[in-house]
Amino acid sequence: MKPKDLKTKIFLDGGDPDETRKIIGLLGFLDGQTTNPTLISKNPKARQRLEKGEKFSGEEIIGFYRETVKEISKLIPQGSISVEVYSDLSTLAEAMLKQAKEMFSWIPNAHIKFPVSREGLKAAEQAVKSGLRVNLTLCFTQEQAAAVYAATKGVKRGDVFVSPFVGRLDDRGENGMDVISHILKMYQKGDGHVMVLTASVRKMDHFLYALKLGSDIITAPFNVLKEWGEKGLPLPKGDYVYDSGNLKGIPFKEIDLTKKWETYDIRHELTDKGMERFSADWNALIKA
Repeated sequence: MKPKDLKTKIFLDGGDPDETRKIIGLLGFLDGQTTNPTLISKNPKARQRLEKGEKFSGEEIIGFYRETVKEISKLIPQGSISVEVYSDLSTLAEAMLKQAKEMFSWIPNAHIKFPVSREGLKAAEQAVKSGLRVNLTLCFTQEQAAAVYAATKGVKRGDVFVSPFVGRLDDRGENGMDVISHILKMYQKGDGHVMVLTASVRKMDHFLYALKLGSDIITAPFNVLKEWGEKGLPLPKGDYVYDSGNLKGIPFKEIDLTKKWETYDIRHELTDKGMERFSADWNALIKA
């Protein structure tokens, strides 16, 4: 059962409905799920097909993604399911928006994922004006989170998520959890319309520290949620301290949230690399 004092929403990060069923069975609840092209490419049915040497046509892979998302949506009808648009470094906002509108129609509880790139933010700004719920992904800095806030102003709380990726910052020796802490602090000066979704969670300490910081949402892979469930769904105690080891601290920046989103410096090499990786994993599923 969900712990009484748990205010953070818990999402599964995955593309396999069987994992969703197992986690719901273990935890007794699940508030949502995040998917992306890489996770869909790891879906057992997709892997089986590829192992036989049978790739998908462009139409088939969209159909496969749609059916997978529909199955997950039925398992978590009251939750949010994040569905990601295809975007490489050359994809324009118009193309992302077209995909987003189709994907949003698949299920009643979708949040559409756009990258925190210039074209991604442009698409998200238009998407929220059209009544779509969005999740801005591949976020690595406060500046990027400030741009998300500015691009989606006027939207009600719950309709916009920002997903900072902590594990990928850790991978290059930076303390990714600092970014969660700083974005939460920065957003305290705002209107609260953007919810912070801690993503790229790699271990139990990421998960527990995100709970302690008061992240609005945490999405974690199957193995982390399984470990949490098997330990009895523990919450961090008051004396809990996150051990960042030898990771380099990321300093907090004072950022004005009232500017136009285009004025923020949103460039980050990990955003570009993430887009390249997701698009490559997606393209690997499709017949040339």
